[in-house]
Amino acid sequence: MTTQNEKAAAFRALHEQDEAFVIPNPWDAGTARMLAGLGFEALATTSAGYAFSVGCDDGRVGRDRMLEHVRLIVEATDLPVSADLENGFGDEPGTVAETVRLAADTGVAGGSIEDATGRRDDPVYPPGLAAERVRAACEAAHAREIPLTVTARAENFLYGRPDLDDTIRRLQAYQDAGADVLYAPGLKTRDQIAVVVENVDRPVNVLAGLPDFRLSREDLSALGVKRISTGSALSRAALGAFLRATREMLRTGTFRFADEAAASADIVALFRP
Repeated sequence: MTTQNEKAAAFRALHEQDEAFVIPNPWDAGTARMLAGLGFEALATTSAGYAFSVGCDDGRVGRDRMLEHVRLIVEATDLPVSADLENGFGDEPGTVAETVRLAADTGVAGGSIEDATGRRDDPVYPPGLAAERVRAACEAAHAREIPLTVTARAENFLYGRPDLDDTIRRLQAYQDAGADVLYAPGLKTRDQIAVVVENVDRPVNVLAGLPDFRLSREDLSALGVKRISTGSALSRAALGAFLRATREMLRTGTFRFADEAAASADIVALFRP
């Protein structure tokens, strides 16, 4: 088995490549093993994908249950795993630091902390508090023998606040607070992404798999992006197929969906070392 320190070092090295790498997001041990079998180099958990799999909304799973899920993903393969730690499961920087320490104990190579509050009336933390929270996460993660990679997320665009200038200022503050990777989910255009990359001095992650997102890995690499994640997109794609199949059965009484189903042998083959 690969050690946590080896995974942490390998994960950091992936961000130093000339081209962007894709880090897909499994939602259970089976999908993690399939992605490893397909040849991906690292994995990231998805809080939304896991929440859907246990029948609840994103942000409602809770820290203990989420960390146990992260542990199962880590143990499923030898790949480095970055944990979606939502907002650290609390407002205070001390809570965020404790969450990172607990996540480190699961064997992760890194994790992400977002600046979303989880409150509809006040969806994003004030910049100063947001940066303090990132600093606390980084201090906890970087205290390890091999520092864990902290990804700091600016959530403006996911919460109806498409203010690119404020997003860049936040990312710059998170960089100054010690973040290793910067991430503003919801960016879709070349111009938005290029401006972010040009105005920060850390590897940038871009979320692919959004509706109307048409940029390829080659496109994003040319813009200077270092990492491409899929968030809940793979989970939603699978659930989309599930819903189409069930609606076919209910509406027409037919079962043609099985023509496009993966063969059991092909699935099992991906589980083998």
